[in-house]
Amino acid sequence: MNEHGEKSLDSYRSFLLLSEIAGDEPLSQREISRRLGIAVGLVNSYLKNLVSKGYVRVKDFPRNRYAYLLTPQGFAEKSRLAYQHLTYFTGLYTVARQDYLALFRGLEADGVREIIFCGVDEMAEIAYLSLQDTRLQLVQVLEQGEPIGEFFGRRLEAIAAPLTLPVIITSLKRREVLREELYLAGIARNLVYTVSIDRTHGGVL
Repeated sequence: MNEHGEKSLDSYRSFLLLSEIAGDEPLSQREISRRLGIAVGLVNSYLKNLVSKGYVRVKDFPRNRYAYLLTPQGFAEKSRLAYQHLTYFTGLYTVARQDYLALFRGLEADGVREIIFCGVDEMAEIAYLSLQDTRLQLVQVLEQGEPIGEFFGRRLEAIAAPLTLPVIITSLKRREVLREELYLAGIARNLVYTVSIDRTHGGVL
């Protein structure tokens, strides 16, 4: 990714982090890390930067626990970043639809008939829409931890081996975390697929 792309990704992560902190629930760095799919050390680095800019303040709790709260300047910055990334999300939808469709049609051409999704968020919904333009069947949906709920009528299941069907990573922001978790669970690397979308330009990395 070029320098402009790095700055855009940095800006986008700051927006996601500010959005998480803006909720009513006090969150630890570890919880923010889990929700955003980025390392705890990186969360710490972003928080320090946001605190230094006056967007976030730290509140102490007993037993060396901390909560992170948005300042008025932080709310203003979150709004500014939301507007900035609005055009990005519009382009992302179009490109993601095309990229997932290309991936699915490639698998279809290779004789694949059934696939598995891993990771449920707005990107998974885009992937599912693309899937409808093929003959592939979604037979399983995986998620981190001990998942509860459904995705288009399919019960969410924990990541675990053995798996013999192609596994499509369908979360963009947790892409690397999910990939590592699949590998650690013993899923063969040649079965794991994803699309790499450059948030800056709406293209493929």
